Amino acid sequence: MTRRVLIVTHGGRPDAVATVRDAVRELEGAGFSVALHDDDLAEGFGNAGLPIDVVRSAERVEEVEMVLVLGGDGTILRAAELTHGTSVPLVGINLGHVGFLAESDRDELSEVVARLAAGDYAIEARQTVDVAVHQPGVDEPIHGWALNEATVEKAGRARMLEVAVEVDGRPLSSFGCDGVVMSTATGSTAHAFSAGGPVVWPDVDATVLVPISAHALFARPVVVGPDSVLAVEVAPTSSSGGVLMCDGRRQVDLPVGSRVEVRRGSDPVLLARLASGPFTDRLVNKFRLPVVGWRGRHRGNEGGTR
Repeated sequence: MTRRVLIVTHGGRPDAVATVRDAVRELEGAGFSVALHDDDLAEGFGNAGLPIDVVRSAERVEEVEMVLVLGGDGTILRAAELTHGTSVPLVGINLGHVGFLAESDRDELSEVVARLAAGDYAIEARQTVDVAVHQPGVDEPIHGWALNEATVEKAGRARMLEVAVEVDGRPLSSFGCDGVVMSTATGSTAHAFSAGGPVVWPDVDATVLVPISAHALFARPVVVGPDSVLAVEVAPTSSSGGVLMCDGRRQVDLPVGSRVEVRRGSDPVLLARLASGPFTDRLVNKFRLPVVGWRGRHRGNEGGTR
């Protein structure tokens, strides 16, 4: 049976074409067949004498063993739209800046392919959130999901958004703000982090709510458990409506009176993990955190430090 890998990349990055070319060469050399989920790049490769299969929708994703993502976190979130609800894992090679979701960097491409060929990786299930949007005058809710976060934002720059926040069917607070982020543990290092939320280790089954620029005495980030349901309503007193963004990619308008409910997702996104180090090391490396002065536990003296 032919082993098959789907490549997803950022077509606008100048280094993407060269990296895709190298990735195709490495993968085919390791015995994989390769498909590309980017029409423009695929056509370019065909014109260059490197024919490659094109996958234009999510329908054929379950035919592949792995999705290899070449790009930053935004490209990984785009790839997650293809693999969400399937048993296909994805692995990222960072061509962006921080690339928090990416497993490796560009110069580790050969090693990544060798590890994939040998099956030398672990599968990590990252929790998602399911989102339901109830708009006034509309009988059926609009359903969506997110790997990182669902964010209720003001629709225009000139006015604040008035919201009411609810946890498990009970009101928590109401305030004017620029928005509210409802994040998974995975997304705690993305939009929620930049809004002042806590960093949550990815194995913590929780959802984080972070107000953005709220005009209120109590508008602190809160962390709720896996069975809790968060809700944000665009208050009737709001001078304007809002907009819901899921992972910064999928958008729904929120007229005044709309309600957004967020709960633990039913389908995780699977990531292939090559590194065995703890999340702390990833956090330090990606954010270049200073750890000068740390000496650690004394060898041979497990009960104390030097």
